[in-house]
Amino acid sequence: MIQLAYISRVKDYLEFQELPSGKGYADIVFLPKRGSDKPLLVVELKWNKSSAGAIAQIKNKQYAQVVEEYGGEILLIGINYSEKTKKHSCKIEKFRK
Repeated sequence: MIQLAYISRVKDYLEFQELPSGKGYADIVFLPKRGSDKPLLVVELKWNKSSAGAIAQIKNKQYAQVVEEYGGEILLIGINYSEKTKKHSCKIEKFRK
């Protein structure tokens, strides 16, 4: 699902998977290409947990630290898939520098 979203916006973003950052690895970071007005995206994926927990992990492990010097908007995105309900949940927050 995320790869399909990326493919549709490949002209706007560079994708980095398992990017070393803060106290671990950010699952996926989408860096806007030069000249793009899109926000930088830091994505954490969870399985049978919660999207809020994914956002908390991004903050606790300081995954956005590697991109703090980025001058544009940064969005933190937590996505969870529940095996029980077969549904995804997503939480998005603006990163506060």
